[in-house]
Amino acid sequence: MGSLDGKVAIVTGAGRGLGRAHALLLAQEGAKVIVNDLGGEWDGTGTDDRPAQQVVDEIKAAGGEAAANYDSCSDWKGAEGLVQQAIDTFGDLNILINNAGILRDKMSFNMDEADWDGVINVHLKGHFAPSHFAAKYWRDKAKAGDQPYARIVNTASEAGLYGNAGQANYGAAKAGIAALTIVLGRELQRYGVTVNAISPRARTRMTETTFGDAFTQKGDFDMFAPDNVSPLVVWLCTEDAADVSGQNFVVFGGRIYTMGGWHVVDQIDKGAAWTVEELSAQKGTLFKTKGSGVPPFDLG
Repeated sequence: MGSLDGKVAIVTGAGRGLGRAHALLLAQEGAKVIVNDLGGEWDGTGTDDRPAQQVVDEIKAAGGEAAANYDSCSDWKGAEGLVQQAIDTFGDLNILINNAGILRDKMSFNMDEADWDGVINVHLKGHFAPSHFAAKYWRDKAKAGDQPYARIVNTASEAGLYGNAGQANYGAAKAGIAALTIVLGRELQRYGVTVNAISPRARTRMTETTFGDAFTQKGDFDMFAPDNVSPLVVWLCTEDAADVSGQNFVVFGGRIYTMGGWHVVDQIDKGAAWTVEELSAQKGTLFKTKGSGVPPFDLG
C-alpha cells in the first residue's frame, strides 16, 4: 500500500532529472502519472519524445500506471490538453507537480529579448497555465459538491530568493513562482487545494551548465542526487500534508529548510512626509540591522 494509492498526478518536465525522480516516486507510492516532457535541450531548443516515454516505460515495468504527454506546458492549449489527458486517461486529477524549466544565462547587458521571453515563458507561464486549468477543474468539482483531493507543488529556486548574477530571467521567473505559490494557496484554500513550492539543489542538466562539477558526489552520500528531493515533493501530496500550504522549502541532501518571505527588518516613521535631507540623516536607523540576508548556496 502506498501513500498515494489511486491518486492521479501530472509531472511537467518529467523526462529527466528532478521531474523523472518525482514521477518515479509518485508511481512507487501508488499514483497514476502523466509524464509530461517536450524533450528539449536544457536551453529549450528542440523536441524529443523519448525521455517522457522512457519514464513511462520504467513506471510500467515496475508495475505502475503512466502515460506520456509531449506538449509544452507553457502553451495555453497544451496545458489545457495536459490536464484533460489526466482526467480522460485515469478519471481524475489530484496532483500537479510543476517542474519544467530551461536556462539561458547571460548578464543583463548581454541578454536579448528571446533569452528573456523564453525563460519567463517556460518557467512562469509554464507553472501558471497547468495550474489554471487544474484549479478550474478542482473549483468546478468543489462547487458541484464533490470535494477534490488536490495538491500543487511548484519548483522555485534560491536564484529567485536571493538572486544570482547572470540569471535575471531565471531569477525573476523563480521569484514569480514563489509569489505565485502564495497567491494560489490563498485563492484555492476554500476548495481544499494545497499549493507549495520547493527550491531544490540537485544535479541536473541545468545545474551542470551553471555550476559545472560543483554538484558532483564527493562522499558516500550523494548529497545532490535528484532522488533526495522527491520525498518532500511526494510527502506534500499526501493526506498528512493536507494542512501545509503556501510554503517554500529549500531542499537538498538530507536537509530541508522552511523559508520565510519578505519581512520588515528596520523602520522609521516621522508621521509626515520625509524630505530628502531628513532621509539622509536617518540612513543609519533605516539600515541598522546587519546580516539579515543569506547569500545563495550558503546555508551551512
